Amino acid sequence: MESKRILAYDFGASSGRAILATYDGTKIKMEEIHRFSNDPVMVNGVFHWDILRLFHEIKQGITKAVHAGGFDAIGIDTWGVDFGLLDKKGHLMRNPVHYRDVRTNGIPEKIYEKIPAAELYARSGIQLVNLNTLFQMYSMVQEEPEELAHADKMLFIPDLFAYWLTGVQKAEYSIASTSQMLDPYTRDWNYSLLEELGIPTRLLPPVMDTGETYGMVSDAICEELGCPKVPVIAVATHDTASAVASVPTQEDDFIYISCGTWSLFGTELHEPVVNDKSYKFNVTNEGGVNHTIRFLKNIIGLWLIQESRRQWIREGQQVTFADLERDALACEPLRCFIDPDDARFGVPGNLPKRVQEFCAETGQYVPQTRGEIMRCIYESLAMKYRYSFKAMGEVTGKNYGVIHMIGGGTKDRLLCQMTADSCNVPVIAGPIEATAMGNIAVQLMALGAFKDMKEVRRAVAASEDPKHYAPANAAPYDEAYDRFVKILK
Repeated sequence: MESKRILAYDFGASSGRAILATYDGTKIKMEEIHRFSNDPVMVNGVFHWDILRLFHEIKQGITKAVHAGGFDAIGIDTWGVDFGLLDKKGHLMRNPVHYRDVRTNGIPEKIYEKIPAAELYARSGIQLVNLNTLFQMYSMVQEEPEELAHADKMLFIPDLFAYWLTGVQKAEYSIASTSQMLDPYTRDWNYSLLEELGIPTRLLPPVMDTGETYGMVSDAICEELGCPKVPVIAVATHDTASAVASVPTQEDDFIYISCGTWSLFGTELHEPVVNDKSYKFNVTNEGGVNHTIRFLKNIIGLWLIQESRRQWIREGQQVTFADLERDALACEPLRCFIDPDDARFGVPGNLPKRVQEFCAETGQYVPQTRGEIMRCIYESLAMKYRYSFKAMGEVTGKNYGVIHMIGGGTKDRLLCQMTADSCNVPVIAGPIEATAMGNIAVQLMALGAFKDMKEVRRAVAASEDPKHYAPANAAPYDEAYDRFVKILK
């Protein structure tokens, strides 16, 4: 077949990149042609994304891709839940607010007064987390109704970028599914739920299937950047959905951990699971390629390590991630744990101090040194993976014999080995660039290079060299697990 050239944008919470990929009929080869930071900005007490700068970086990536030989399609994936509001002229009303902003503090409890938490979960199938779009929108109903009244459309971040490239206003299924505003069974907007909460449904764009095309790059963009008039494809625009598309397995039933700033622990299903057990474990039903369901738990992931390192740097300690790993390995194992998903760990600030406070409050040994704090974080993540692994089997009724770890976190060999030991199953780690690989693969499938996801995952496996971790020291985790469960809230 004729070689395809694909331009993929992958936006994370702290950086983004443009990747130019080629597919020769056997392997996908990727080249990063543009990388940039993603720096949120606090203005007048509100935490914003610097969205116009990010779109400028998209343009820079297009220009570099043109100079590198051109491309046949563009796809964009980003983090979930956040959105921009457009006025009737199609202009962005203000920079989108960051999901870590404090505006949703106390908002879930206000909604639960109208719709009890269990009922809200039953009607949405989405994990109850205060960063969800539903809670963000309801905070505007409560505090900024005049802004909602003035708005004409709401677009999620990747849909907003696609709109600026094509002029088309639509919502791709996987990104819309993160919002808690879709009906998990119809895969369309949950109009009755939104109307009960006073959220204007006129703001909602049509939902489009993953793999469809928003439209062609506009004449204005082509003229400005000298780029070809190519389709902008609605890949699995939520970054986790793109990552899951790249899991290199031919099994129908598999467990994955998409490991980065967040750890997304889950499996892929064909229908949502919304019942008492899934509510108890707070498991979410988000959308994937071909209307699949990403049945998963959001777990705070490498953010704990990243933010701890930032704190130590603020204190004058020039410490690398490799230093932190060595510090952790030098300390006594399994002395204390945190619940990674305790709300105090989800906001910027002095994470090491909060780890110490949590351990003190729960009557555990309080880690004193940098290494002890890091050991606590690493082992707590591995234990939370074990907890989620057991929960996933209990809720689905399936047995899983291996865990696929994908994403940038797979470069952390200590975490991969601890996961194998804690869960007592082999871990297959890779691809590292899982999100970009999935983005590219869905574009190729839309262009006819693959007929189905089996072929996609076969090509990913042929293009990667995954690392294997066998359980080497599972017994101590077995002995400590009950202590970990007791500190969960």
